[in-house]
Amino acid sequence: MSLFRTKPIGDCNADTGLKRALTAFDLTLLGIGAIIGAGIFVLTGIAAATKAGPAIVLSYVVAGGVCALAALSYAELAAAVGGSGSAYGYAYAGLGEIIAWIIGWALMLEYGVAVSAVAIGWSGYFANGMQAIGFPIPAVIATAPHVGQGGLVNLPAMGIIAALTVLLCVGITASKWVNTTAVLIKLTVVILFIFVAAGHVKTENWHDFMPFGFNGVMNGASLIFFAYIGFDAVSTAAEEARNPQRDLPIGIIASLVVCTFLYILVSALLTGIAHYSTLNNPSPVAQAMLNLGFNSFAGVIAFGAIAGLTTVMLVVFYGQTRILLAMSRDGLLPKALSRINARTKTPIPVIIGAGMILASIAGFAPIGTVAEMANIGTLAAFVAVCIGVIVLRYKRPDLHRPFKTPFMPVVPILGVLGCLWLMSHLSPNTWRYFATWMTLGLVVYFAFSMRSSVLARQADTAS
Repeated sequence: MSLFRTKPIGDCNADTGLKRALTAFDLTLLGIGAIIGAGIFVLTGIAAATKAGPAIVLSYVVAGGVCALAALSYAELAAAVGGSGSAYGYAYAGLGEIIAWIIGWALMLEYGVAVSAVAIGWSGYFANGMQAIGFPIPAVIATAPHVGQGGLVNLPAMGIIAALTVLLCVGITASKWVNTTAVLIKLTVVILFIFVAAGHVKTENWHDFMPFGFNGVMNGASLIFFAYIGFDAVSTAAEEARNPQRDLPIGIIASLVVCTFLYILVSALLTGIAHYSTLNNPSPVAQAMLNLGFNSFAGVIAFGAIAGLTTVMLVVFYGQTRILLAMSRDGLLPKALSRINARTKTPIPVIIGAGMILASIAGFAPIGTVAEMANIGTLAAFVAVCIGVIVLRYKRPDLHRPFKTPFMPVVPILGVLGCLWLMSHLSPNTWRYFATWMTLGLVVYFAFSMRSSVLARQADTAS
């Protein structure tokens, strides 16, 4: 039964050594910063060309609906349980230590490979921008091996992760202002694209609307689900939010609603101005503008994409470090990772360690494989959150819940079923990689974490 020991639910407003500087508006921008990026600027074109065709619009509706179900569960647990551990912390409070470890291990995969995948997309847009101003970057140092372009290492992708590592070490206030500025830039660029593209739609590009059938729509949803990774990162900011019980639900739900609307609109226009078969490239939006003859605007799109992808990496990277921080404080990871710098009030050891690993992945891995690995980790975490909200309603009916998931238990049950359905459409290779990762995680848990956890030590002391 020690495998299912649960952690007490603490005070959401307790002082943890991190600086409380984020308002509801900041958290909403944090969510938008994490969500809008790779989905609009990279994966929309790839998924349309290879999975769904113009019906990528429906793929976004499906993926957004599943995310909405999970978001309502996240909002309740974020307000009631709090903590920087997100789904990991909620599972530890409601489902038990072994489940929390599995979810935390899955979140490491989700957030880690998400940052790396977005860094690869960022590198593609950065290379486009440099070429546009007459300074092309040689493919040998701008693409990973094994992607058919003669590359050896993706140095721009590694470089941006190194820069974000430094920024996160500096502190949450600096990161907040960088995120806010970049979010406003990319929203401006997205709105400009909508206005420009609306006047150049060719309706024949939408025929055949569903060339890969309904199964293609679902396959597209399972891939572009990656575009929604980020709203859950808002929940990792609980210990740096000024009023977490009120502001976290606002940030989670508001950011998801805004981004879903923009995703559907942009994907419809993109497949309207360019045939879906031409969109399978690392920078499909900018390329579509170039094909229309808007060379200058293509440069603006590339600049907006660079800003947008930067905020995605910043917020998701931030989320990963806070989850690793929570796991190390609980003793499931080495305690050295939980040290908070007294001056910057940031967990510098965990930031630097994670940054080195993420930069290595971004430098040498192809984007398609990396994106699907992020998706399966995310969906596994969403399943745990939806189950956790039901369990805690039963086990802790007395818990103060500033926000309650509506239509219990229908919403979380539908969330579980939706996530499992999308997981079933991921490739066999993704499942094999995921199984390998989770097996490694169980080895680490039984060899180290189970005996080193704070709850295990407390039990030994009591006996």
